Amino acid sequence: MKKLLDLVNKDKKLVIGLMSGTSIDGIDCALVLIEDVGLNSKVTLKGFKNYAIDLDTKNEILECCSIETSNVEKICKLNFKVGNILADAVIQLCKDMKISLWDIDLIGSHGQTIYHIPQNSTLQIGEAAVISEKTGIPVVSDFRVGDVAAGGHGAPLVPYTEFILYRHEEKTRMLQNIGGIGNVTLLPKGSVIDEIKAFDTGPGNMIIDYLIYELTGGAMKYDTDGRIAAKGSVDKLLLSELMKHPYMEYKPPKSTGRETFGRDYSKALLSNCLARGMTMEDIVATATAFTVESIIYHYETYIYPYYHVDEIIVGGGGSYNNTIMKMLREKCKGISVFTQEDMGLSSDAKEAIAFAILANEAVHGNNNNIPGVTGARNPVVMGKFNI
Repeated sequence: MKKLLDLVNKDKKLVIGLMSGTSIDGIDCALVLIEDVGLNSKVTLKGFKNYAIDLDTKNEILECCSIETSNVEKICKLNFKVGNILADAVIQLCKDMKISLWDIDLIGSHGQTIYHIPQNSTLQIGEAAVISEKTGIPVVSDFRVGDVAAGGHGAPLVPYTEFILYRHEEKTRMLQNIGGIGNVTLLPKGSVIDEIKAFDTGPGNMIIDYLIYELTGGAMKYDTDGRIAAKGSVDKLLLSELMKHPYMEYKPPKSTGRETFGRDYSKALLSNCLARGMTMEDIVATATAFTVESIIYHYETYIYPYYHVDEIIVGGGGSYNNTIMKMLREKCKGISVFTQEDMGLSSDAKEAIAFAILANEAVHGNNNNIPGVTGARNPVVMGKFNI
């Protein structure tokens, strides 16, 4: 307990945030200096690296995400394997940044989501005890279950930190993340934290990445800069069918994930496209349009009727897809659409930074979910400690 008390009493902390998202393309590691605590926190990004997950491990994770291919032995072994991978990422980040592990006060680890059942249960692996043992650093992990235990979706969690980092007195901002799944956070101008709106908008890069991998025989993992989609034509009839997915009709708060838009869904979509005689370019263009249309549908249904939006700030891997960004800007005329990089920030580091902040809040015993966003019955302190 002395180690925890010493940590709480520090005015400044060097914290490493770890994130492995639904795309399973690597471990995002953010080194963050956090001064103060709560909504007054001052956060400075000191360094960021992404360490690739090898293909064999990615396939193991994907197997464990599927009811058909997972089993308890695989998940049990993978929990420790991912824990070691996360610990190695921390060690490598410190080497790359030329700092000692002893200089790091805290690690916030999201882990790797294996399965997510909104308002029922959620499972992230990447054993925190392994990370703490291997690095000698206190770890806060397993954030989502705290919110789910209180009746919430366990997602999205990033809005708490987005309020700290992006709230503006005179501009209403939306922060659109496009990772494996898309999610949006609305920050009304001059808002207090209870006025935030946030939810998952549907598929992000997940379907596109699957299609690219399958259509290129594994030669490509994603549509670099959106070049393949840019060469294709959108099948509007198929797109209208895709937009009838039941998720579109659910009202916020809501969340989704790989169990809805993952391998099984993408495989069925690919078969449908091939049966229609579509080219690779047209298939990818249509899937890309589905990502954008699902985002726009949620704006037009749940945000635009109630708020005048001044800026949209896009982050995540999808912000590097020029075709996604072109489609999004065309659909958001009259609103300034930026990427994180346009604002001198980092799309890649955003979620890792968030879990560093959430870990710091947990250490201080501060509630770090937003019930109005997740649907939880009450505020909770999310995160489990390994010291």
